[in-house]
Amino acid sequence: MNIQDTPGRADAVAELLVGAVDLHCHSGPAAFPRRIDHRDAMKDAEAAGFEALVYKDHFYPGMAHATLLQTLYPDEKVKVYSGVALNNANGGINPFAVDHAVKLNGKIVWMPTFSAKNHIDKSQTETKNYPKSDKPMLEQIPLTVLDENDRLTEATQQVLDVIAAGDIILAGGHLNVRELKILFAEAKKRGVKKMLVNHPTYVIGCEDDDMVELAKMGVFMEHSVCMLIDCRARRHEPDDLARLINLVGVDSTIMGSDLGLMNMPLPIEGFREIVSILLDLQFSEADIRKLIGGNAGSLI
Repeated sequence: MNIQDTPGRADAVAELLVGAVDLHCHSGPAAFPRRIDHRDAMKDAEAAGFEALVYKDHFYPGMAHATLLQTLYPDEKVKVYSGVALNNANGGINPFAVDHAVKLNGKIVWMPTFSAKNHIDKSQTETKNYPKSDKPMLEQIPLTVLDENDRLTEATQQVLDVIAAGDIILAGGHLNVRELKILFAEAKKRGVKKMLVNHPTYVIGCEDDDMVELAKMGVFMEHSVCMLIDCRARRHEPDDLARLINLVGVDSTIMGSDLGLMNMPLPIEGFREIVSILLDLQFSEADIRKLIGGNAGSLI
């Protein structure tokens, strides 16, 4: 879809992007090759009038990068943040890594992604085309939040307590839906107020009923823009996007780019296209602003 095809569409899209928030920007440097670095992602977001941008790397916390960029470019209005993904490189499900993230103004803790047992189990199916590093990496130790009795591990419970105390976002990473239901239920009991499922229809295994159940618990569904626009990662057509949003409601849905990878649109390009699609689907401007910024902004 070319947003220039409809007269005035580009201007309408540009206006709606002002105040947008991307919680899922895969800029670099990174072990997996990236098309864009943190500074260029920041510049693109600033030029488009974004409110905020969250850098996500699977292997290192990016809070120091975000803070340094904010210091170096104090006149730019976009706020840049990061968080920590609890993969092997960060010590796995590690409350100390989470505590460090909180102390450095991290905004999100992602449960295991690349190191998640669920991700590894699906390496011959859903994740077989997942990005790879230029150089071979150590074999991942499969991680899960559950013990042999299907109860949350002690380390996971400690992580939840640190997240609750810091009042930051708990994101499900690449855990499967069964793990997530146990995790989010306990998180809510322990005082975690901000919860997010990353790309529920990819790797996670969420069916419609699962998304409704989680949304009723106060968990946001974050749908990856890259899986909804015209690119090699596409998994859904526009009508399916409308169905996914209406399934749990605009107030429980967030759009995150999940972009920055090679041979893919830039994050800002993905946001432009998803806004145009949402306009075509007849979502109101108020609802579009919630989906691409307001809901995410309320979490950070």
